[in-house]
This record gives sequence, structure tokens and C-alpha cells, in this order.
Amino acid sequence: MNVIMIVPTGIGAEIGGHAGDANPAAKLLGAVSDLLIVHPNVVNASDINEMPANALYVDGYMLDGFIAGEIDLKPGYNRKILVAVNHPVTNQTVNAVSAARATIGADYEIIELNTPLRMIAEYDDDGSATGDVSGWEELVDQVRDLDFDALAIATQIEIDKSVAMKYLSDGGVNPWGGVEAKASRLISAEIPKPVAHAPIETGTLGDYREIVDPRVAAEIVSECYIHCLLKGLHRAPQIGPGLSNSDIDFLVSPDGCWGFPHRNALAAGIEVIMVKENKTIYDERHSFTTVAENYLEAAGIIAARNAGIMPSSVRRPLPKTTIHFNND
Repeated sequence: MNVIMIVPTGIGAEIGGHAGDANPAAKLLGAVSDLLIVHPNVVNASDINEMPANALYVDGYMLDGFIAGEIDLKPGYNRKILVAVNHPVTNQTVNAVSAARATIGADYEIIELNTPLRMIAEYDDDGSATGDVSGWEELVDQVRDLDFDALAIATQIEIDKSVAMKYLSDGGVNPWGGVEAKASRLISAEIPKPVAHAPIETGTLGDYREIVDPRVAAEIVSECYIHCLLKGLHRAPQIGPGLSNSDIDFLVSPDGCWGFPHRNALAAGIEVIMVKENKTIYDERHSFTTVAENYLEAAGIIAARNAGIMPSSVRRPLPKTTIHFNND
């Protein structure tokens, strides 16, 4: 069974809406799948990324095109990953990239941007995270003709400190994720190669030493925030012959959110599993999807299909056998 797991960014998902707290759920789904496709928000946890060995890391723009049948994905390890940063290149960024070279073994190079990539995080009227991005077109022009397979972006995100502190103390919608997803989509669409963004600390979190929600803790204990995407992009497929959406059996999603990935999955004959326990700020539901109470049940549904049994056959009461009588 081949499975796509999504947790859309910036909509307050109970699981995966914070700092890589969907990693255990991804590892669970990976254990009952032949192949698991995730996007960065599912497994990015600042300097932590626990994506399973059979997972592919696909940015949101490429994932949407894949589910819609507009592109195929060619799995494989990326040879060279370019890390784009604003001026000045900090020692800790160099150390983080060097650490990835030493532990992951991929070829990473840093490029200092001629024009700063500016990202401002804010909330939309419906409470979801969004923001403004500028300097991305200049970034694309600077890297377009360079030799690389995937692009990691490590830049600051501007945010009101009171907003950040309120999120850390009270929870809610992660304020950084929305603008990150927006920037990655804009850039990935123009290159087009795998792209992911990680925020560099600007002093907002550096002096925060309180105990936080475990789902947020990865933000507090990290320093450079970029190892998650350096690891993920090493396993990001390219656009090319290989997997098509016809190879996918399931799309697993938080409950309540509904958009292009869900509609396109159903159109492609992919079964959509909505996980009720993973609530978001939205509550749109559709009767033509499969509903699982939690990720444990979602994994059970996938395992049952893989074993060739109907999930209802292991539940009680067992429904009566359907009989189609001859009406003649």
C-alpha cells in the first residue's frame, strides 16, 4: 500500500500543527505502508526529523501537482542541496550545514542571497496562519541556473514577539508555518525543484526557558532549526518518470479540512481517510470519505486493506450477508 499523509500548515491541527509532532503518526503509517509520502510540515521539527525509512519528502507545491496527476515523482537521494541564507552567513548556520554533511553524507553548499528574502508572519481573518513574502523572485533569479537538486532556505521570519509568546504559553495556531508554506510554494513553482524553508532564530525564542506544550518543545530546544529540512530534502523526489497518482492507495488527512488535495485524490480513485482526533480550526466533512477515530485506527484500516480483508470483518456486530434476489 502506498500512502500520502498530509497535515496542512497553519490551521491548528492537534497533531502535526506545532513542531513536528506528527512524526510518531508518520512512523506508524509508514510501518503499515510500502511507501509513505509526507510533506515538510508533517515531520519538520526544527533540528529533529524522524521520518521513516520508507518515506518521501515532497513539498506542498509538488505534492498538489502529483495528486492532481499533473506531474510524476522520481524517487532517489538528492546529490546536492543548496542552502540559501540572507546576509550575513552566521557561524551557526555554517556549523549546522557542516553537521549535516558529516552525519547525513549529502553534498550541501551555502549561498548568500543578493536580495534578502523577507517573510512576515501574521494571521488571516479565519484564524489561519499566513503572511507576506518579498524578495522571492530575486532568489529564484539568483539560483535558477546553478547546479543543485534541492533548495533549503534558512531565513528569518518577522513576527510580533507578543504573538510568539502567546503561542508558546497558550497554544493555538502555529504563527510561523503559514508564511513558510507560502514562500516554499512560490519558489518551488518557479524552479521547479524540491524546496523547503526553516526559520533562523531572531531573538524571539532565544531567551525563552519556560516548560512548554510537548508538541512545541522542539522549537525551544533547537538552535539552528534547519537540520529537519536538510535531512528531508536528501530524500525529496524530483519531477520525472516514476510514481504517478495511480500508484497511491490512500490519502490520510486531519478531520475538518478540505481542499484541492482531497478533491483531486478522490477524482484519482484514492481513498481519503479523515482522522477525527486530529481536529483543526475547520470542520468541513464529506460523507464520501472514510473516517478513522485516530491514527491508530487509520493504520488499522490500511493494514486491513493490505491483508485483503474488509475492516468491518474484524468489528462486531458483523453485518448480515447482502443477498440480491432474482426478481423474475
